[in-house]
Amino acid sequence: TGITGATGETGLTGATGEVVTASSMYAANTIGSTILVLLGGTNIPLPSAQNLDGFTYNAGAATFTVPVTGRYYIAYQINTTAALLISSRVVVNGAQVAGTVIAPAVSISNYQGNVIVNLTAGNTVAVQLFGLVGTAILNGGGSTGASLTIIRLS
Repeated sequence: TGITGATGETGLTGATGEVVTASSMYAANTIGSTILVLLGGTNIPLPSAQNLDGFTYNAGAATFTVPVTGRYYIAYQINTTAALLISSRVVVNGAQVAGTVIAPAVSISNYQGNVIVNLTAGNTVAVQLFGLVGTAILNGGGSTGASLTIIRLS
């Protein structure tokens, strides 16, 4: 084997690729809100610990608007101060997202779900309690009463 030759010049650096997960958000409710649940559904306000990265929050409707079309991972949790027979879900533009419904057969106080869905820029996303008319009190005092995480995957 002969002597190794000199190293050639370094080529130009290519363009930086898109950071897909730059379209992501997290928001919570840590204030212990009282939610008056309607049979058809009541959106849960998530005014605390917001890190929205392009998403916008409509406090009056308790919805988040998606900034970029893509495939998204959505995760939510709800923690109530008492066990309830109320159901939970994620809704997009007011329609239930399959795979996010928690409909307990016995009373529970912790709800959580996650799903991967396609979303379009301008869609609105919310976490709801539904199924029975009643009152739910979320955990508060700095602990997480409810939260929503949305991360764009592609």
